[in-house]
Amino acid sequence: MSFNAFFHEVATEVRNWGRWGDDDRIGTLNHITDEARVAAAASVEHGRAISLAIELKNDGVQIGQIPTRINPVHVMGTIDHPDLGDPDGDAMVPHFSDDMVTMGLQAATHWDGLSHVSYGHKLYNGIPASSITARDGSTELGIEHVRTLVGRGVLLDIAGSKGLERLADNHEVTGADLDAAAEWAGVEIQAGDIVLIRTGRIRLYFEQSATQYTMGEGGDASSPGPGIDAVRWFHRNDIAAAATDTYMFEVFPAADWDNVLGVHCLAVVDMGFTQGQNWNLEELATVCQEYGRHHFLLEATPEPFVGATGAPVNPIAVF
Repeated sequence: MSFNAFFHEVATEVRNWGRWGDDDRIGTLNHITDEARVAAAASVEHGRAISLAIELKNDGVQIGQIPTRINPVHVMGTIDHPDLGDPDGDAMVPHFSDDMVTMGLQAATHWDGLSHVSYGHKLYNGIPASSITARDGSTELGIEHVRTLVGRGVLLDIAGSKGLERLADNHEVTGADLDAAAEWAGVEIQAGDIVLIRTGRIRLYFEQSATQYTMGEGGDASSPGPGIDAVRWFHRNDIAAAATDTYMFEVFPAADWDNVLGVHCLAVVDMGFTQGQNWNLEELATVCQEYGRHHFLLEATPEPFVGATGAPVNPIAVF
């Protein structure tokens, strides 16, 4: 397999290397300006806050399909322990319980960092993939560079705009789909928007099982999601980041097998585009309909793990 001529044509079209300087480490998040944050904050009218995260738990969405991604393994370090001692044995001194966790940083709701994907041994902005080491992780594009990710969130409910509970497993979300969902929602896309794409796929996780959600009803790992045309839409509209309610983010498999997982490469490597997976957009879709608007203040800053290629997040939409 090798990416074909169409892929390389789009790569040239959307590539942002050098756009914000050779030292840039956050890519399209540069679109979220101070002015964009002020405007996003001004949209808060009710104070209602909604979490878009699924729970971190040992029977979560990871089923071993990707070997290094494991669900959280949570263990107690101490239970009701008297750190300063309990000489009288009557427990009338402070006792503490502490715990530990081992997990894949992309185990549940997360952002992919800009070092998550490479092709041609290159990361975003032309940084060599060799900058990722076993000892230090990503020495140039670790997700700790994303210190704030706050701006205007926009829900583009592709399934809802088509009158569906969820899209078919093989549905490729196109630029036309995104435009149609925006028109259906009555929202005007703006530079710096953080776009949340609802396919309805996560319903399989809540209603059936992690295996059904991850592998699809046919068991072949097929999944709806953005295709290459959607990447062009992200670039054309100066979108800051996007997240989906799917395990794969992009449509899988691609319409052309030569370009399978090409969305990851075009978006993350060429655009410097932050993308998220496993977001729960079900309650959000209901609330957007309730308030009659599909935009809101979104706080979705990832945990700043130094050198990490991705990190968990508990995104909060505020209306």
